[in-house]
Amino acid sequence: MKILLTFFTVLFTAILPAQSFKNITENSKGYIGIGTKNPDALLTVKGSIHTQEVLIDLEGAVAPDYVFEKYYTGSSALRETYEMLPLSEVESFIQTHHHLPGVKSAQLLQEEGIQLKEFNLLLLEKIEELTLYLIEQQHQITELKERLQKLENE
Repeated sequence: MKILLTFFTVLFTAILPAQSFKNITENSKGYIGIGTKNPDALLTVKGSIHTQEVLIDLEGAVAPDYVFEKYYTGSSALRETYEMLPLSEVESFIQTHHHLPGVKSAQLLQEEGIQLKEFNLLLLEKIEELTLYLIEQQHQITELKERLQKLENE
């Protein structure tokens, strides 16, 4: 009985690890693939990934503080070429192209995929622009309320 138990223990120890790594491949470049036999990057995963956190190193990328810097100071050392479009131009662009200025179309995103670091920074830029548009609108609303109050008091 001990011999049979030892045999099965050795057998399962040898089989189980091989079974759990059957979806992993390595090519001649040292690229690792999970769920693919043809990895095209250091790690290629064809399928979903479950994780609690993803840390992305910005490696010289500029966080979009230039949006606020340009708006409040008139220029930006972080990104000298940045220009925030007037809301009317944003609307016109959207009517024509059906996506935000500076953001790839759905077709291009489908064809090329999304570079997560680049896309998250772009989304943050758009959020900062939206925040400034809202601040401008709030100033206009406040001014109109004051003018209305003044007219009602006359």
